[in-house]
Amino acid sequence: MTQGGAARRTVLGAAVLAAGTGITGLAAGPASAAAAGGGHGEGGFRDLPYPTVIGHRGASGYRPEHTLGSYQLALDMGADVIEQDLVPTKDGHLVCRHENEIGGTTDVADHPEFAARRTTKSVDGVLVTGWFTEDFTLAELKTLRAKERIPAVRQRNTLYDGQWGVPTFEEVLRWANRESRRRDKQVWLHVETKHPSHFRALGLGLEEPLAKLLRRYGRDRRDSAVFLQSFEPSSIQRLSRLVSAPRVVLLSAAGTRPWDFEQAKDPRTVADLVKPEGLRWIAGFAQGIGPTMDLVIPRDAAGRLGAPTTLVKDAHAQGLLLHPYTARNENSFLPADFRKGTDPAAYGDAFAAFRTYFEQGIDGIFTDNPDTGLLAAEAFRPGRRPVNR
Repeated sequence: MTQGGAARRTVLGAAVLAAGTGITGLAAGPASAAAAGGGHGEGGFRDLPYPTVIGHRGASGYRPEHTLGSYQLALDMGADVIEQDLVPTKDGHLVCRHENEIGGTTDVADHPEFAARRTTKSVDGVLVTGWFTEDFTLAELKTLRAKERIPAVRQRNTLYDGQWGVPTFEEVLRWANRESRRRDKQVWLHVETKHPSHFRALGLGLEEPLAKLLRRYGRDRRDSAVFLQSFEPSSIQRLSRLVSAPRVVLLSAAGTRPWDFEQAKDPRTVADLVKPEGLRWIAGFAQGIGPTMDLVIPRDAAGRLGAPTTLVKDAHAQGLLLHPYTARNENSFLPADFRKGTDPAAYGDAFAAFRTYFEQGIDGIFTDNPDTGLLAAEAFRPGRRPVNR
């Protein structure tokens, strides 16, 4: 199921040099459940390497995010799980974008035929101006090309602007099935429903079409090679009634409220959900949480790490796994403790940062740099006991 340390290091040494410049020849239809990496008859997520390294939007530290090139590179690097974020098109197809606003991640602004579709919308209470997937058919989206979202920090990634389009989730499932067969091992996915209440109000609910695709491709069972995640607990609750695949509730900053809580006038904040009572409630319909890393170790006003919270211990007491987000190599994202020099785009001491979080006993981590995360995780995989475990 997993590569040994030497084999993994060999992969990591070569993978960054591999361009992963295109994915072609996708199967026309679903593969068998076994070939799809459904995990039937196996141990499911409990069999994943510990700590689990999740390729955040693929290998987005090296390729434009949520492209088949980014997913392929993350897999070639050896990432244990590959993440997708899902938003809908006007005609109800699920596509992989971090947000429904696509001005920052595609070349839509260069298409004069779509200039009139630039608009301002309220998305989860925030005014956003740009172009939105729900205003495009899939055929129209397929005329666009993906680009680097943060070129000021990741200028090298702009080399790959235009190399890939916007993938549908069904295309990703076909890709994962093909790679599962080729590698004779499960390709795991971590799939997020983005702004589900917003889209349900537009008549574009995410959960039902997602469940339909999971059933079609053999990833709807308790031991299937997929995690389902959302910042809105009600979306996870809805999914729990549709499929049995493992589910994770994402948790933002302590003082925030999930958007579905805002709409339902539920007064609880994330600070309430990370208390034992809140975690017990989550454990009633989910198998894990995905907290921001600041909920594990808070930062002070200067960006330095403070004392760890009890979240890891409290979540494990409820039987919940933890997949915190997001570890990145660049100074601009690292705690001040691990920055090197003053260039925000330069790499800091990312290995020390990974080590600090792994020592808390987390079960996995989202990272834009799977190769860095995997090398850091190797030190914890031979049986070393984390401090909070």
